[in-house]
Amino acid sequence: MNERDLLIFEQEPIPEHIVKKMEECKKKGMIVPSPELIKRPSQIEKIKASAKINTGVLDAVEKAIHVGMTTQEIDDIVSSYTKEHGAICAPYQYEGFPKSVCTSINDEVCHGIPARLRKLHDGDIVNVDVSTILDGYYSDASRMFMIGNVSDERRRLVMETKKCLEVGIKAARPWGTVGDIGDAISKYAKSKGYSVVKELGGHGVGLEFHEDPFIAHVGKKGKGMVLVPGMIFTIEPMINAGRAGVVIDPYNNWTISTVDGKDSAQFEHTLLVTEDGIEILTY
Repeated sequence: MNERDLLIFEQEPIPEHIVKKMEECKKKGMIVPSPELIKRPSQIEKIKASAKINTGVLDAVEKAIHVGMTTQEIDDIVSSYTKEHGAICAPYQYEGFPKSVCTSINDEVCHGIPARLRKLHDGDIVNVDVSTILDGYYSDASRMFMIGNVSDERRRLVMETKKCLEVGIKAARPWGTVGDIGDAISKYAKSKGYSVVKELGGHGVGLEFHEDPFIAHVGKKGKGMVLVPGMIFTIEPMINAGRAGVVIDPYNNWTISTVDGKDSAQFEHTLLVTEDGIEILTY
């Protein structure tokens, strides 16, 4: 942890009533977050500023995306908008990732790499996953886009995946658990005939790109880490039309696709747990 955040933690301690409730949860055998996972007020404001730019990036993509556009053109929009607003694209060179955004088409679950020769065709569905760093603070969100004349099957997958995210957000509540989220999402997806990717999930975010806890989109109600006010994390269900299994591209070691070649969709929001509920920071 850097000196900036250590100083903030010293100057802005966790409120006593929250500490007390965390101790009560721990005595009951529940998993409670470590203190650094509880964001302090000044950190939350900085993360919100990053999130505002992140949402603006996705709005810019939404206005421009069209049939025949290349995924590199999407990357160019993301890169330009982010730089113009004084921020940095978090994916760029993250563990060697070569581009500024992830663009995942049809059967690609996530981590698709933009390319100048990869065009969006009529009927495609594509996930654009944007992550932003502003003054050292991170935010993260993704949206699905339906390109041109999309089949009823693909349209339904996209809309039900968005509903899975909404169901997950509704299940998240202060002093609930991570397992509540996965339980709600997996039950809803299964009821609609879809499967949920298990290997990948949401994550804490804000001071780093990926923090604890891991937000599984399958789970058991009442299990997992307690959701304490001040925590910031993503919910980003990856919903498959076919089997839940996935494979990684052996050539680029990044792009993850469905094992059976059937379509996948994903939506992602960054969320803040407050004492009253859940606040969406970027979408």
